[in-house]
Parts: sequence; C-alpha cells; structure tokens
Amino acid sequence: QNRIGAVSQLRYELGKILCDVHSCDGVVIAGYTSGEVRLWDTRTWDYTAPILEAMHGPGDAGPRPHVSFVRINSSLAVAAYEDGTISIWNLMFGREPIHHYQHNQRIQALALGSEGAVVATASGFEVRVESPDDRGFWQTTATFDIQKLVSFLNLVPDVVGSPVTVAAAEDIVYLLKAEDPGKILHSVYGQPVTCLDVSAHEAAFGVKTFGWLLNEPNQILLYNLETSQCLKKMGNSIGDFTCVNLQNSPPNMLVTGNKDRRVRVFDLRKSESLCSLYAHQLGVSAVQMDDWKIVSGGEEGLVCVWDQRMGTKLWEMHARHPVRHVWFNSHSLITANIPDEKSLPGTSITDDDLTVHHKYRGIIYAYEFSADQLAVESVLPICRSSYDEVTGYSYNIGLAVPYDNI
Repeated sequence: QNRIGAVSQLRYELGKILCDVHSCDGVVIAGYTSGEVRLWDTRTWDYTAPILEAMHGPGDAGPRPHVSFVRINSSLAVAAYEDGTISIWNLMFGREPIHHYQHNQRIQALALGSEGAVVATASGFEVRVESPDDRGFWQTTATFDIQKLVSFLNLVPDVVGSPVTVAAAEDIVYLLKAEDPGKILHSVYGQPVTCLDVSAHEAAFGVKTFGWLLNEPNQILLYNLETSQCLKKMGNSIGDFTCVNLQNSPPNMLVTGNKDRRVRVFDLRKSESLCSLYAHQLGVSAVQMDDWKIVSGGEEGLVCVWDQRMGTKLWEMHARHPVRHVWFNSHSLITANIPDEKSLPGTSITDDDLTVHHKYRGIIYAYEFSADQLAVESVLPICRSSYDEVTGYSYNIGLAVPYDNI
C-alpha cells in the first residue's frame, strides 16, 4: 500500500472548512466556507494552481458566503454560493470569472456538461440552463418551472443542439428539453429518488419504496432517454441506494452504493448484481469502477479499492470525514473527505489560528501510481519483480491478485 505510489494531501488552510470537491482528468476544484475556490493540477509535479477570484461588488466588505457546489470539466470551472450566486471561469483565461448570474434562493443542485460550455442550476422550483451563444456571450438558454424541489441534476453528455437536463425532484424524474419543457420521465407517488446518474442515452437512478410493501424493495431503474421507456429494474435491497455511477462505468455496466453498506455491480443486460461487496460500516457515499477494479468511499471515511474479479479488497485508506468524491484513471486516484458540519467546534477566538482544528477541516488526497515519477530505488525489489522470476515471490507475501507484473 505505501510503496506503490506517492500520496499527496491537497490542503488549503486559509479556506477554513471544505464544502465541495470535484475533479476532471486530474485537475481538482475545491470550494470552502471562506467563499474561496481553489484549483490543483495533480498532473504536474508541484501541484500548485491558482485560487479563482469571485466576482466582487462594491459593497462586498463583509465575510463571503460559503461555497455550496463546485464543478469542473476540461475547459470550465463553476462554483455556486450559499447566497444563490454562480460564477463561471474559463480555465484558459486566468482567475477572473467570465460569467456570473444570480438565483433568488439557495441553490439545491449544480450541473456542468462533461464537455463544452453548458451549466444548469436548480433553485427553488426553477431549473435554469446557461450557455454561450455563437459569439461567446453567455445567456440563459432555458428555464423550467418544476412543482417540487430538485435534489439531483445532470446534463446529458454528447447532445447535439440544445442541452438536455435530467432533474430528480423528490419522487419525479424530469427530462428537460427546450422544445419539450415539462416532460416527466418517471413518477411514482411517495417513492423518492435517492441518487441519479446519466450517460449519453440512459439515466439510472435509485428509488426508495415503502418499507412495509415487502414485495417492492428499493431498486435502481434504468431509462432510455430517447424513448423514455424503463429498460430495467435492478437490485432489491432494504437499504436506500445512495450513489450510482453509470457515466464512468464500462459499457453495459453500472456500479452502485447503498445504505446497507454494500457496493453492487450490475450488468445492464441482467437484473441480478454481478458482485456485491460488503464495503463500509456506515453506508457507501461514492463509487466508481473500471473493467477490473472498484473504488468506493464510505460515510465513515474509508476509501477502499477492490478487485472485482476476485471480490477481494486490495487496500484501504481512512480519513475522518465522509468520502464525498472519488475519481480515478489508469494511474491516479483523487478522493475527498468532506465534513458534514461546516462550523468548527469551540470558540471563535481561534478561528484565525490555522493550526487549530486541523482534523475538522476535511481533506483531499491525490494518489499517483505511475512508476516513472517515483525513484525506482524506493520501491522494494519484491514489488518490482515479475512473476517470471522465481525469486520474485519467495518472501511469503500474500498477494491478493496474481498479476503478471506487480
């Protein structure tokens, strides 16, 4: 665990407490209770990246509002603040926002397109979609009025033409297109949606059913976005599904986390789960998979890496707060432990003392597993040897998975 990669903590003391984290291809964005938004580029060795400036009005002398949500893609960064304002930055053009707009109420959900420049926000009973026109001027592309408060919001990737948004508001899932404003994808009275993810053609979400209807346990539903048909009902669990990852999963696969502490992998062509891992003591809060491994984060602060084929845990890391974000690619992993409590315990006298309450602030970890960045000498010879060499595994080390090359 300790010898196969470099682990870095991305800390920013001046930001006070961590509020939200998101990442895209190794670039991490974090928002803090001080109202500051910070970037790190973990693809470079020194990891430093700028603090993004907020839009300052003439009367902004007092403390800035907390950051509620942050999102990032390959070209844009977006932050939503507690007072209902949204700032959008272009990552190529420095630290000043290129666009700024305001909702009257608190923002419940923020979505940024995985590619391109589309931002969707939900506040009160309104969903608003903003994007630039042909000349690059930002404008409101569409607004939708919804009868209930939105809890989850996603933009459908790879859409040609006007953007398509999927919004889950209590027990209704809406498919929001400019030409078809109030289309309901799914609605069952009294069965709230507990998590949501979308890919280019499908939406997957967890629904919570009545506990006393034993024949109807909690499930993951898969809908086709073009036909609005329900393709699949998967899983039957007593716990609520808390997270689902469809967009980053391999084709025809889907991974979910549940309050019943299990991570389940589903093949979209079958109804039963392919594998179910008993993962976390307090429920699963974040999950992602590729063709052989699963990374899951729990409410108790544990990040676990699993081998899906063997059903075994390869390693784990623990930090104090719930894991709210995991992202990985072939050689790096980013995890964020974000506190639920956004105020430090104790008196306000120590508020400015950066050494106090270190453990309450939340933390972001960046793991780098690529061999070329590490001094090869620091890796034990046993860990560098391949299975072709007889001496490679004569040390009684119980390796979980027999790979060709360690």
